[in-house]
Amino acid sequence: MAIRVVRLGSPRQRGEGLRLGTVRHPPRGVPRSEHASRDYYDVWLPDLSPSAAAVKRALAAGSEAEWRTFVRTYRREMAAPGKRRLIELLAALSRDTSFSVGCYCEDATRCHRSVLADLLAEHGAALR
Repeated sequence: MAIRVVRLGSPRQRGEGLRLGTVRHPPRGVPRSEHASRDYYDVWLPDLSPSAAAVKRALAAGSEAEWRTFVRTYRREMAAPGKRRLIELLAALSRDTSFSVGCYCEDATRCHRSVLADLLAEHGAALR
């Protein structure tokens, strides 16, 4: 069992399990009833998305230093008690069930989902 980190909207892979959308907003123009069938997500979990200000910072990051500033900001946001407990819960669940977390970004290395994967691993999650 493990957590897979995915790009929302990409074709599902075998054994991926429940797909959690860790994004601030649902996909534009897609009816809620079609989120799962169009391979976006089964459950929307915006609590693990960066704040609007952090997203703006990430999108504007033109240098490695600016990206690291975003990473620090996002990590600080995820250290809040409720968000930290949610990360701990997902890490614990990953030992018994397979599921995936994701975002829309094309480049995973410049997306909060890569930082989220690190945070999950730091809390003992089994990652694929």
